[in-house]
Amino acid sequence: MQITRQADYAVRAVLHLARVNNGERAATSTIAQEQRIPPSFLAKIISQLSIAGLLHTSRGARGGVTLARDPKDITLLEVVESIDGPIQLNECVGEDGICSFDDNCPIKAVWCDAQDALVARLRNTNFGQLIAQPT
Repeated sequence: MQITRQADYAVRAVLHLARVNNGERAATSTIAQEQRIPPSFLAKIISQLSIAGLLHTSRGARGGVTLARDPKDITLLEVVESIDGPIQLNECVGEDGICSFDDNCPIKAVWCDAQDALVARLRNTNFGQLIAQPT
C-alpha cells in the first residue's frame, strides 16, 4: 500500500511552507522547483489544500502561498486526507464494513488495528514537530 504521489507532493509542499520564516508568502514556482514537483500538478494540489482550509493563496506581484494555520496545528493526517480522502486499508474497515464474512473474519481485526495505528500516527504528527527535527 502506498499513498498517492499527489498526497506525497502535498506533504512536501506544506513542509516547505512550514519552514518559511514568519509565515512569509512563497511562490509556487519556488516550491515546485525546490520540492521537485511539476508546476501544473502543484497548482492542483495548492487548490485542494486551499479548499481544505490548510493554505491561503494570493495572486499578483506580491502573491504566493502561506499556511492558513500555525505548523503545529496542521497534521499529516489532514494533508493526506485532503488529497486522498479518508484512509481505508480495506473495504471491510470502512463505516459500511463491506465483508461477506462479517464478524467471522479473523483478518478484519488486523486491518482495523493497522488502520487505527496509522491514522493515530498521522493525526499525532504535526508540521511543527517535523520542522523541529534536524535535516
